[in-house]
Amino acid sequence: MTSLPLSRSYRCVLGAPTLDAVDPGIFALRYFARCMACGFCKDQCCSYGVDIDAANADALSHLGADFEDLVGAPREAWFIAETFEDPEFPSGRYTRTQVRGDHCVFHDGEGRGCKIHAYCASRGLDYRRYKPLVSILFPLTFDYGRLGPSSEALDGSLICSGDGPSLYDGGRAELAYFFGEELVIELDGLCERLRTLSGPTRGACDGGAAPAIRYKARTR
Repeated sequence: MTSLPLSRSYRCVLGAPTLDAVDPGIFALRYFARCMACGFCKDQCCSYGVDIDAANADALSHLGADFEDLVGAPREAWFIAETFEDPEFPSGRYTRTQVRGDHCVFHDGEGRGCKIHAYCASRGLDYRRYKPLVSILFPLTFDYGRLGPSSEALDGSLICSGDGPSLYDGGRAELAYFFGEELVIELDGLCERLRTLSGPTRGACDGGAAPAIRYKARTR
């Protein structure tokens, strides 16, 4: 897929990443966006660890003992030991969550979804302060300044691929929060122009009522 330049750079409210281009595939590829209403995926996208900013990991490690009890694993078992340099993460470094059994260590194995998200909801905390950005944006992702589809959305291995809103429609609200309303206004306009060019076929941007670039593997 090609990459289209944005009119300007859009910096994340966390300090990084900065977006200056978009893969138009985000307007055409579709998925079942209502994750917690899904009855067939068995949280497949939580089957792997996820890249997490090093400062984000530290913030999770400093939550109270009640969070550790909820996770059901000691803090030292939450993340891999290595950290990696990457300027696209707010602190300039990232690590990765551990896998326990068949899912991420923060997955709710007795129910559904992410224990970070559930903990924040139960304590009145903003999940965006604690949940990894990669997870929040998934199946959108960022790499080298480009906003684009995750590798799972591109290769079709995402179990909920194929029907529903576009990747962009599903992630639009989070993009507005992290990168600003001006970004989504520009993307809305680009989406509409692509829809006009594609004609009346079911292509980019006609699912908005519902909520040759290789990207590094930033798995949810």
